[in-house]
Amino acid sequence: PRSTMDEKAGHNDSERREIGGEAAWTLSSAKPGNGVEQLRDDNFETFWQSDGAQPHLINIQFYKKMRIKELQLFCDFKKDESYTPNKVSIRAGTGFHDLREVHLVELDEPDGWVSIDLTTKSGANDGCLKYLRAHVVQIAVLSSHQNGRDTHVRQVKIYGPRQSATKGFGTELSRFNSIEFLHFSCIR
Repeated sequence: PRSTMDEKAGHNDSERREIGGEAAWTLSSAKPGNGVEQLRDDNFETFWQSDGAQPHLINIQFYKKMRIKELQLFCDFKKDESYTPNKVSIRAGTGFHDLREVHLVELDEPDGWVSIDLTTKSGANDGCLKYLRAHVVQIAVLSSHQNGRDTHVRQVKIYGPRQSATKGFGTELSRFNSIEFLHFSCIR
């Protein structure tokens, strides 16, 4: 059965957008019929299955430096058992030559979406978030549950911040709601 991420995770997408479609995706290895296409097909019944030595890598390469807010992995310990990722390293950089670890996550029998926040608080006490900026994001599965050799990841989503189209004009155009402004609110 197909399901969307928001049905399962209950997230509000008014502050973020999925940017995975703007990237080139590669894998360190994959069993035939269990590759990038299955990792990105929005179907929880399909999965990427690695086929080689650890670490197992998912590489997400953008054509320009992107602001990244969050990364989500869908894992199902009940179905995948020893194939389920246990320790995952998130790395980022401008290319493969300068990747640095930005997060190390240990998963304890995950069942559903695992959300990894890639923002940090800005230095000023203004509550603003600082986004991860990178050309390349790498998800490295360092180990699997029960000392499994290969891994299954059912879905991966990567999010950037949603920015208003009018930001930079000094005001939100949505505040202009007089009849005169509404009359010219769309382009024909």
